[in-house]
Amino acid sequence: MSAPMSMKYGRVRNFYGGQFVDSHASEWLDVTSPLDGSLLSQVPMSGADELNAAVELAKSAYVGWSKTTIKERAQIFFRYRALLEKYSDELTALVSEENGKTPDEARAEVEKSIELTEFACSMPQLVSGEILEVSRGVECRVEHFPLGVVASIVPFNFPLMVPNWTMPNALVLGNTMIMKPSELVPLSVQRMAEILKEAGLPNGVFNVVNGGRETVENICDHEGIEAVSFVGSTKVAKLVYQRSTNSFKRCVALGGAKNHLFVLPDANPAMTATNVAASMTGCAGQRCMAASAMLAVGNVDQIIDQICDEARKIVPGKNLGAVISKAAKERIEGFITEAESDGAKILVDGRGVKVDGKENGTYVGPTVIDHVTPEMSVAREEIFGPVISIMRTSTLDEAIKIENENPYGNAAAVFTQSGGLARYVMENASAGMIGVNIGVPVPREPFSFGGWNESRFGTNDITGKSSIEFWTKLKKTTTKWNPESRTNWMS
Repeated sequence: MSAPMSMKYGRVRNFYGGQFVDSHASEWLDVTSPLDGSLLSQVPMSGADELNAAVELAKSAYVGWSKTTIKERAQIFFRYRALLEKYSDELTALVSEENGKTPDEARAEVEKSIELTEFACSMPQLVSGEILEVSRGVECRVEHFPLGVVASIVPFNFPLMVPNWTMPNALVLGNTMIMKPSELVPLSVQRMAEILKEAGLPNGVFNVVNGGRETVENICDHEGIEAVSFVGSTKVAKLVYQRSTNSFKRCVALGGAKNHLFVLPDANPAMTATNVAASMTGCAGQRCMAASAMLAVGNVDQIIDQICDEARKIVPGKNLGAVISKAAKERIEGFITEAESDGAKILVDGRGVKVDGKENGTYVGPTVIDHVTPEMSVAREEIFGPVISIMRTSTLDEAIKIENENPYGNAAAVFTQSGGLARYVMENASAGMIGVNIGVPVPREPFSFGGWNESRFGTNDITGKSSIEFWTKLKKTTTKWNPESRTNWMS
């Protein structure tokens, strides 16, 4: 079928062997902007033959790339980092346009991508290997070696940042990569491929294959791919992990979240209110670190009132972006309506929002729901919108019990002025990332990102120092050159 003339950008193309390649897919999906519903592009649902072509070129490129010294590989990413800065305004606009973020949120995503690249540039200092004389004249050496061709399947909510979680580290460590962007936001990764080529990355080292479910399944099954990273919903993360490991691949699959904020009576009201409101609405709530459930311990009515006041200051189309699609808007508003029907009280209602001049945009306003009970859907399921559900408890232990019984375990935070109570939550919350008076406790490099329970499947991480273990394998070498050295059982 022919491409519509009204698209702002041309059709999305795959990228392999250092070139953009027109897809011969029979199915194409429209890419629309959540900001105003305008048609941006079309993305192909690529077939297995297109993935096969990309993998073969990545395998060929791996031979030379893996033999290049890590310092030389890092130099390319110093140039890539400089280009991210050079094109910062353009990338900011593109992320906002295809994802619906506010300009400030989109710029923060670009800045985080720069930070991630800086960490990758430090890899030569982190993987220098180890050597020890274990016996007279006998040395043991441990070195990191790349895996080969790896794959990264990335989500819609961070079109640039999450691809830069995986790509710089994996490539600096000597792997070549196939990336599958979200079919909802393929444009940022396409631009990223152009920038990497401009930075001097050899052909075939980084490759992009667009598609949907079939492409993901083909990646999981492909014999030429050694490892798969995935970021998305828990339902799909489980399937990707099971299918990849069944094909004897390494896999880390990051899933969804239901992050709980413990608010104690001694919490600083102003700091708590601004943090909670920002956490629940940042990126329109479409992030796995968003505040989704608040555990109000004891009498914190004053703080809840301030949270509502702060939420009302956040206005769709001004300082609150759009959700990704019409379907997402309907699903989020459905959760709110169901909670109201189940007896919860809507303190701030974000349903039915329209933004002047952007009537076709998909916006949901900040929503604060009080008197939620743990069995309600808004208390159990990931909403992925600017919605927070307040559950009231008499004791901290009761609150911890609610948090522990939720199947997710990405993040939790506690708001208190008591170091002892903060430590109690830190030790007992069942989550991989904890915040104290911080609503979005994302670790910064070199610390890695990752949750527990059904928020993460697999070992190691795809960011930070822990990513080194995921993207490499160890080679252990024992050497002895002096036949006159005294020998013992170790030699």
